[in-house]
Amino acid sequence: MDTRFNLFENEIGLKLAKRFAGIAQVVQQSPLPKSTQELVALRASQINGCGHCIDMHVKEAAAAGESAVRLHLVAAWRESTVFTEAEQAALALAEEGTRLADAHQGVSDETWARVREHYDDDQVAALVAVVALINAANRLAVILHQRGGSYEAGMFTAAMD
Repeated sequence: MDTRFNLFENEIGLKLAKRFAGIAQVVQQSPLPKSTQELVALRASQINGCGHCIDMHVKEAAAAGESAVRLHLVAAWRESTVFTEAEQAALALAEEGTRLADAHQGVSDETWARVREHYDDDQVAALVAVVALINAANRLAVILHQRGGSYEAGMFTAAMD
């Protein structure tokens, strides 16, 4: 399956990608830990079956020092001992915020309360934005048939410069 359309080779697509990258940069510069950002993006991408984004976030997380064990266990985080309570709250938010159609309530009050126990307002704003942004990115990549395997850490940031 070939990529259907390259956003970076289209004037409007490139403008959209740059705006998207600008929002992502605000999140990256927030006080939300980089590891949490990558774990959340990875988990949502796994749920959405986005090979391109899984490839990107595994490689970005590894380049930032994330361990292979933790990366391998993201899909089974509830059955793992390697994630902090704060990370577990963020991963629960990522799952519930990604599976909106599967849960009539969206994000549960219980999950929201757990998130608020561990993150301040600035971190919550960034965390909610990570979930929203990665879900949008997953949809773009899946619709366009962007496949995983060729991403190199830093590639997205370099493309936006």
